[in-house]
Amino acid sequence: MKVVILAGGHGTRLSEETILKPKPMVEIGGKPIIWHIMKTYSHYGFNDFIILLGYKGYYIKEYFLNYISHQSDISIDMVNDSVKILNSATEPWKVTLIETGLHTLTGSRIKKAHHLIQDAPFFLTYGDGVANINITQELEFHQKHGKAITMTSAMIDGRFGSLNISNENKVTNFLEKPSGGGGWINAGFFICEPKVLEYIENGNNVTFEQEPLRKLSDDNEMFAYKHKGFWKPMDTLRDKKELQEMWDMNNAPWKVW
Repeated sequence: MKVVILAGGHGTRLSEETILKPKPMVEIGGKPIIWHIMKTYSHYGFNDFIILLGYKGYYIKEYFLNYISHQSDISIDMVNDSVKILNSATEPWKVTLIETGLHTLTGSRIKKAHHLIQDAPFFLTYGDGVANINITQELEFHQKHGKAITMTSAMIDGRFGSLNISNENKVTNFLEKPSGGGGWINAGFFICEPKVLEYIENGNNVTFEQEPLRKLSDDNEMFAYKHKGFWKPMDTLRDKKELQEMWDMNNAPWKVW
């Protein structure tokens, strides 16, 4: 199965870092956060990635184009104009990088990859959050309920909007941001059937988290996989520092590899 990663947003709430680079390239432990996300999927055997680019997408292109040379020892023969990789320290990844537009919204970015993901189920996630989700168990859950989409949900504080989830794990509707404590929220890490693409209209102005997900919920096509372990988005500089501290203390719960 292919793994689609949304990596085109401006990351304005992390402007201290994103003024220079796209948010998926902000580093935790010397590696871009998108690398951490990809390592999680790779740990479970999923190595075919489609990265949907937008803001400063060329940084992500350059990172993967030069990945092997950055990770390995190399010998440069300037006389003969040749380069030799001495020990290839790479990953078993296939990475497809798709330009989806600078101001394109999330749903429309996904739609622009239609030709690559229309024939089989695919994973979908954001390029700025990490978790210790068991991807294999989530996939088994998705295959069991047989609906169009599985949304991973996590319990978090009241700064996020929350979900109504039935006893059968159906997502019955979305709620506005609660005023008090938190609830079950959209944590990303979706599994989608190609049918999901039918819910996204053409154009550049479709937000996946709005009309498409609401309509999938209304049509009884969405189930929630309740993740009770670690999940954390990197929305602000404070989030970035907290993730870095976990990594530095060898206490990074998302490091399952």
